Amino acid sequence: MPRPAGALLALPLLLAGCFAPSGEQSADGGQRLALALAFPPVAALSPFSDDAVLLTRMGVGETLVGLDEAGQPVPLLAESWSRVDDRTVTLDLRGDVPFHDGTPLDAQAVVGALTAAAAAAPAPRAIDGLGLTARAVDEDTVEVRVAEPNPLLVHRLAAPGLVVLAPSAYADPAAPDPVGAGTGPFELTELRGASGATLTADADHWAGAPELAGVDVTFPADAAARTAGLRAGELDVAVNLPIAQLPTLTGTEVLSVPLPRLVSLSLDTADGPFADPGLRAAAVAAIDPQPVVDAVYEGRADVAEGLFADDTAGGLDRPAVTLPPAADPAGASIRLATYSDRPELPEAAAVLAEQLRQAGFTVEVVVAEYATLETDLLAGTYDAVLASRLYLGDTGDPVGYLAADLTCEGSCNLARLCDPAVDAAVAEAATLADPEERRAAALRIEAPVLSTGAVVPVLHERTHTGYAPTVSGLVVDPFDRLLLGTETTVEE
Repeated sequence: MPRPAGALLALPLLLAGCFAPSGEQSADGGQRLALALAFPPVAALSPFSDDAVLLTRMGVGETLVGLDEAGQPVPLLAESWSRVDDRTVTLDLRGDVPFHDGTPLDAQAVVGALTAAAAAAPAPRAIDGLGLTARAVDEDTVEVRVAEPNPLLVHRLAAPGLVVLAPSAYADPAAPDPVGAGTGPFELTELRGASGATLTADADHWAGAPELAGVDVTFPADAAARTAGLRAGELDVAVNLPIAQLPTLTGTEVLSVPLPRLVSLSLDTADGPFADPGLRAAAVAAIDPQPVVDAVYEGRADVAEGLFADDTAGGLDRPAVTLPPAADPAGASIRLATYSDRPELPEAAAVLAEQLRQAGFTVEVVVAEYATLETDLLAGTYDAVLASRLYLGDTGDPVGYLAADLTCEGSCNLARLCDPAVDAAVAEAATLADPEERRAAALRIEAPVLSTGAVVPVLHERTHTGYAPTVSGLVVDPFDRLLLGTETTVEE
């Protein structure tokens, strides 16, 4: 829904030249916006990677459907849809939508995009393992089918990994190139590795010409750099600002949005000290989230009572968690990893590490950028991982999060949990058609998951985006994957 929306003292000088000047005019006299995003691309903005959300946040790529604030599908590139049976939907495409390279959005282009996504290894999380196929019914109608009944098939088509790009983008089907190939309000005209990107307004966008002439994007993983750039007037908008820096941003607006985002500590259940359930129970007993919320997040977060925030739980009672008896850590050595792209995580890791030390563990903390850590995090290189996860992000459905993060074959299973009872419960929940029933089932699964000690919930986050007073029209998105739209503008 569109609406107006501690650094070193020498840092602003060091940043000179790193960002486009704030509110700079383009050659045709239109205003350009200088934007800093937190996560550098790890795969040249391929939608079949974690870069997908960068495409949607920049307004470059669009999916067939979107999600409203309640997580229900709304029209985007598809104007309407209908369910044929429990495995099949047809979608009627919006007319007169051009890709940025000038080719038209039609059924064949959509089929090509979805087919490439389904064939990717791994496929985007929202459709991984579904056996998704697509065919053109006619020029403007697409049929999408999966191998097994799936009540949330339309919801899945809203995932950022399923942005529809022009046929020209798929020269390498495994790594689509979005330069000049999206349908969003802004065309990606240049990508400069992991350092920056240039966007140009698409005057022919189906929702109307953007107010901005373009956007200059940088990807500084260092939160202090983003804050300093905003404070110095070199940036118009900067995301994921450090909470500790918010009071120092005088003359700057801050948009804070509660998110279905969990910060949790995942313990490696497959190998190392935490393969022992008793040591996992000892770690769970040692963790106290309150000091993290109070000291690191300065009260701008909520202690996590479980995997899901109260809004997702819907007022339902949480079943009791029963852990095995705690074992004596006896100096057991563990490596705890987190990433610096989210500025509070390293500080939170330091607090939790000290709590674990007090309980008898020997703890080494490893901090690096997410792009550097990602492969090792998923491979189980570390004994514990402190991470932030948007658990309704792909489909607006908590069952999908449980499947991806906490089942044997889950693609984001940092705890490497493989519990047949959890897998069976998730599989059963996945068959439910009613969204409220699915959320209730997810809440019931929460207790067995937490009873394994594989995941220690810490807190539920809010996102903090800073912007200059001259900026208006930022998109407020509770799923944290949209930011720029046609109404986003910078006053002269």
